[in-house]
Amino acid sequence: MSMYPQEIGPIPAETMRVARAAYPKGSLAMRLRDELGGLYQDEQFGSLFPSRGQPAEAPWRLAIVLVLQYVEGLTDRQAAEAVRGRIDWKYALGLELADPGFDASVLTEFRERLVAGQAETLLLDVLLERCKQRGSIRAGGRQRTDSTHVLARVRSLSNLECVGETLRAALDDVALVAPDWLASQVSPEWFERYSHRVENYRLPKAESQRTALAEQIGADGLHLLAALEGADAPAGLKEMESVQVLRQVWQQYYDLCKGAAKWRAGPQADGQEGVLRSPYDTEARSGKKRETVWFGYKVHLTETCDPDSPETMEVPHLIVQVETTVANVQDVEVTATIQQGLDQADLLPEEQLVDTGYVDAELLVSSQQDYGIKLLGPVLSDNSWQAKADQGFDAAHFQIDWQTECATCPQGQQSSRWTPLRDPERIEVVFAHATCEMCPCRMACTRSQTTGRVLHIRPQAAQEALLARRKEQETPAFRQAYATRAGIEGTLSQGVRGMGLRRARSDGLQKTHLQHVLTAVAINLVRIDAVLTGTPRGHTRQSSFASLATHPKVQRKAA
Repeated sequence: MSMYPQEIGPIPAETMRVARAAYPKGSLAMRLRDELGGLYQDEQFGSLFPSRGQPAEAPWRLAIVLVLQYVEGLTDRQAAEAVRGRIDWKYALGLELADPGFDASVLTEFRERLVAGQAETLLLDVLLERCKQRGSIRAGGRQRTDSTHVLARVRSLSNLECVGETLRAALDDVALVAPDWLASQVSPEWFERYSHRVENYRLPKAESQRTALAEQIGADGLHLLAALEGADAPAGLKEMESVQVLRQVWQQYYDLCKGAAKWRAGPQADGQEGVLRSPYDTEARSGKKRETVWFGYKVHLTETCDPDSPETMEVPHLIVQVETTVANVQDVEVTATIQQGLDQADLLPEEQLVDTGYVDAELLVSSQQDYGIKLLGPVLSDNSWQAKADQGFDAAHFQIDWQTECATCPQGQQSSRWTPLRDPERIEVVFAHATCEMCPCRMACTRSQTTGRVLHIRPQAAQEALLARRKEQETPAFRQAYATRAGIEGTLSQGVRGMGLRRARSDGLQKTHLQHVLTAVAINLVRIDAVLTGTPRGHTRQSSFASLATHPKVQRKAA
């Protein structure tokens, strides 16, 4: 499909007349065309299409359809039906009333072009640039960030299901490309084992039988991999994606030695990539946050949250940055990436409100030094036994002389050794055993009977920032400023309840990220439309009983 950029023409007169009659107060789709008429232009998508071939649907129209699709939570088929049958959509797209629209597969192809061209954020970037021009957003001010879990489109498989399904998927792909060659490599028993989906209810219940089946699957997988390396194997088979996944899964789930595959007690992952749990989405991972365990991804949303004032009452809170990661990536690992994205978009805030998961001592320093951002969020408390007991001497009780590289304890004794450490960057401060052994406060400082007190502190800037934040977060002023962060929960709820934010529609990290970007664009447009129609922001719901707290009788009793 090729693309020849064309100007956005006027709305056909008959379409405008009928739409105005059917929607006298307008609709979101119609207001989108009236207020942001030329939001997307064909030229913005020029790099995604070749210069030759059959003409494609106008990219600007497909972009609008994708956005409206996510606003209303529609499937591709439902969105294509809306283009054919809904008058307000035809108004927004500038189509004649008799226009037949297009097949739902066109939307799938367009999303694939966005992913292949690494243009997942294009639709959001264009909207944000328009909002900058209109004065709705700007650099500086306040922003808040939070994340929520996202379930993969496929389910997490048990260990035995995973290896069985991985081999079955590889066999299906090889059979499609080289059926004659594969028929000569397998025995009749393979068809009993791999013709049907490998599911727990079909598998033996006894542990010894399950282990025997796992090792049989392992041997079959090794046989297939060895055959694919043979001279008679058709070219290109061993480079197929499903075969590469087969190799990776076998390395994780089996001990491979001397041509045999021994079933492990549990899978082992190489490095920090995590264990594969399904051959059908190799990027999804298992994640855990407190009591929540899931398989898939995690999405991080950052939105503006400047306090209301006469000047900002007509400015909506807009999502300005979207980051999607696999489920096992911790929030603190994403903070710098989010800030870098905001910097590239020229939308760095003065304050970024986050929860504890996004903060550590080093980030408090780097956020200020690298981007001029005050990272506003509570840090973890000191987890040493002295701090927990609230009766011993934790690190905050020691005076640090950074110039002389020496620490002084509450009893006036100085450290004997100062050793910089790497990965992570820390400093180990050690007091002599003889000094601590005679100290009358020894039991409030260290429980070691063989060494003196040992401190592990961060470099100066990070250590001072950490101690200052621990002190600051106990003040009423901090709690009042930090309370604004809670509003991001409403944004996550809006995405989850109305737009399916928590369930991936496609497989893979890039496609899931595109889904999250489209959801962010949809939320922004709903909020812009709320400003246009004078719809006030929602307030936190309160139960009938909780509202009694402000009742005059309760207030008199409290007084």
